[in-house]
Amino acid sequence: MAGWSADVLHLDRDSPLHRLPPEVKIAAAVAVTLVVVATPREVFWAFGGYAVLVAVVAAVGRVPAGWLARRALVETPFVLLALVLPFVGAGERVTWLGLGLSVEGLLGGWNILVKGTLGVLVSLLLAATTTSRDLIVGLDRLRCPRIVTQIAMFMVRYLDVLVGEARRMRVARISRGDDPRFLWQLRGFAAGIGALFLRAFERGERVYLAMLSRGYSGRMPPAGAGVASAGQWLLAATVPAVAAGVGVTAVLLS
Repeated sequence: MAGWSADVLHLDRDSPLHRLPPEVKIAAAVAVTLVVVATPREVFWAFGGYAVLVAVVAAVGRVPAGWLARRALVETPFVLLALVLPFVGAGERVTWLGLGLSVEGLLGGWNILVKGTLGVLVSLLLAATTTSRDLIVGLDRLRCPRIVTQIAMFMVRYLDVLVGEARRMRVARISRGDDPRFLWQLRGFAAGIGALFLRAFERGERVYLAMLSRGYSGRMPPAGAGVASAGQWLLAATVPAVAAGVGVTAVLLS
């Protein structure tokens, strides 16, 4: 299991953002994302304000810009779609460097690109400053359905175990002459996936029976100790409040 962890996106740093309770960070991230999505796409300067706000939060959380840029590449398919829209869009067209571009396509591509990028960056900042376990704790404190948080908790807990077991099965196949690079050996790979599923199912049954024997009645004990104070909620609310101020100003001036 070496080299893999459920917290691959978490940066172990000491910053004010890391020390905030997870529920306030989740609420702030969702609020900022909603403000960004609700901002009219034609108000270009507002998105510059959001980008500055994200940069400030990243600096407070000690999250390097290079780290964010590398992991933001996950949105590459959406970037490609945004680049194609000006050429295939309908309606009024403008000429730029000899190319006929759709005005609606340009606006649509810009909308996808800027809002998608800001959303990805906000999500990365949340993941970089909050462990997987704390994210589940925060969702539980925000009254997320208990069954959802329980499933997520077990997934995080046992994902490392399943990954390690899959790697051991792969090593066993290769040591017996299997080469997964060849298409005709796909049957062995499929059989390994089936065996891994059966092992995971059996392990889940054993864990569930062990929980019942220890008094499990459908609800897990409260996760984590303590909740966010009013001051911490107010501190976290400054970010969505500033974003909302930028958004409202943009709408009034547009």
